[in-house]
Amino acid sequence: MRKRARSIVPVTSVVYRKSKLLMPIYVPKIKREFQRCTQCVMDTTDSMIVFDEEGVCDHCRNFERNIKPYWDPTKENREELEKVAAQIRKDGEGKDYDCILGMSGGADSSYLAYIAKEVMHLRPLIYVVDTGWNLNVAVENIEKIVKGMDLDMYTDVINWKEMSDFQLSMFKSGISSCDAPQDHAIFSSLYNYAVKHKIKWVLTGSNNSTEFVRPPVEWIYMNDLRMYKDIHKKFGKRPMKTYPTCGILKYRLLYKYVYGMKRFYPLDYVVYDKAKAEEFLHEKYGWTKYENKHYENVFTRFFEGYYLPYKFGFDTRKNVFSTQILAGTMTREEALEKLKSNPYDTDQMEQDKEYIAKKLGISVEEFDEIINAPAHIPDDYKNSMWMIRLGVKISQLLGIEKRNMRF
Repeated sequence: MRKRARSIVPVTSVVYRKSKLLMPIYVPKIKREFQRCTQCVMDTTDSMIVFDEEGVCDHCRNFERNIKPYWDPTKENREELEKVAAQIRKDGEGKDYDCILGMSGGADSSYLAYIAKEVMHLRPLIYVVDTGWNLNVAVENIEKIVKGMDLDMYTDVINWKEMSDFQLSMFKSGISSCDAPQDHAIFSSLYNYAVKHKIKWVLTGSNNSTEFVRPPVEWIYMNDLRMYKDIHKKFGKRPMKTYPTCGILKYRLLYKYVYGMKRFYPLDYVVYDKAKAEEFLHEKYGWTKYENKHYENVFTRFFEGYYLPYKFGFDTRKNVFSTQILAGTMTREEALEKLKSNPYDTDQMEQDKEYIAKKLGISVEEFDEIINAPAHIPDDYKNSMWMIRLGVKISQLLGIEKRNMRF
């Protein structure tokens, strides 16, 4: 029997609230008075956060201990970058492409394409997954980068009826990770295509400079295929016949050790100042900057800018800004000032809600009812958290994962 959902009064949030109803929120594992780190802007909305006697959080201390000693944003490692590039070129001999990279139109993936083509001298295939939610600015950015560098592109259009049914199921589940259907489809489609077409190397725009502080697992819990299937079984109406999937074992073991798929992070081997990269992309290719990270996608914009803060009190700008503070590209004072404002325009939030409700095939009233329903957590459904927890622990012990990830 599924556990009963638990709820408490939400944390204070500047986010616009149309409804006067007190919203249910994820129950923290540790209840305490509100406290914010004295060094970054992470706070007790991350319920497992730990502060030392100086008021500095465990995210910052982990950075100082496990990342900062080995990370210098002012130095490049061109020798190692070229070494890997040479191996990629060698592995790709006789093939149309020697690597593949997913592109969203954001700064990281766009600059990654530049590094791959112009710096590493590779023959990348640009892979785009159309989930049905990209804004025009994202589509235009992708076109500008692809045409500007004369790259080949493949687009996988996800079956909309299956995608929308899955997304509506996630909303009805009441958990915080409602953007999982997009994320899972994007990386699954990319990896499945790479293996099918024998493209060994997958380049990713993930990097230390912009991702020191991850969203806590209680905010965004991803890549648990078992949980997705259980939620869809309970709330979905349409079988997922073509929706791409790639479970933990398939990705971590089968693809890596049987098929030899390799992931590489080029942005960690160059000086990557995101603001300067955005300026460069704009000047050279006419690329356009977004308001916030991931805001090239209307669903993700609504999910991170409205749904998470409104229903759960989670604001993903906090971990993004905290990373920038640790990287030295934003001051704590600047971050605190930004956090006083809504994630984005409140009128746009309401427009996004109406647009998303319509695309999902429900009324705004039905959508509001779903959003205002009791909150749930992953443990309310079948899940593979023990396996993910074990994998993270092993990665941390081996020194592969240095970020502060807790379960």
